[in-house]
Amino acid sequence: MLITNLFFYIFSIITIASACMVIAGKNPVHSVLFLILCFFNAAGIFLILGAEFLALILIIVYVGAVAVLFLFVVMMLDVDFTRLRAGFLAYLPIGGLIGFIMFIELVLVLGTWNLDLNLPLSNGLTSDISNTRALGNIIYTEYIYFFQLSGLILLVAMIGAIVLTINHKQTAKRQNIFNQVTRDPKESVKNVNVKPGQGI
Repeated sequence: MLITNLFFYIFSIITIASACMVIAGKNPVHSVLFLILCFFNAAGIFLILGAEFLALILIIVYVGAVAVLFLFVVMMLDVDFTRLRAGFLAYLPIGGLIGFIMFIELVLVLGTWNLDLNLPLSNGLTSDISNTRALGNIIYTEYIYFFQLSGLILLVAMIGAIVLTINHKQTAKRQNIFNQVTRDPKESVKNVNVKPGQGI
């Protein structure tokens, strides 16, 4: 029990510290790397609590896909972050008000929350099977329509994001499938006799 508590405090301290560094980091690449560290330590906390499904989802989905995607996008796009931070003080009062409202809501939730360990397990959850299998049984039986609906919503959101962000440049080269299929093989390759010391 002592080792479990020790690991819990270690994971918690690193999670809180890395989450603060995500916000306070000046370099966006460093912020994404601290976000990945935060996800790993949160997954460790889930493992200590016995929620291995959430821990694996956190590592596979968030670290393996979302955080790495953020990292590549931040590194590849030439975004002027100094210009984006120029109006930070103008939005500080609104942001402070929203943060204060969220803090009050968290206080109200934590103040009225009671933990009752004697409640019976519901929805077919038993201690004989793992929580991953129990969640699978519930998702694919009772909530299969909601599960499929959420997948459809994510698909529509992905298509909408692609349509909104596509850039139709007039100077960009595009494929012409018809011209590629109907081209003359004799004109596809052109032999050029290049003399030594000269370019094409």
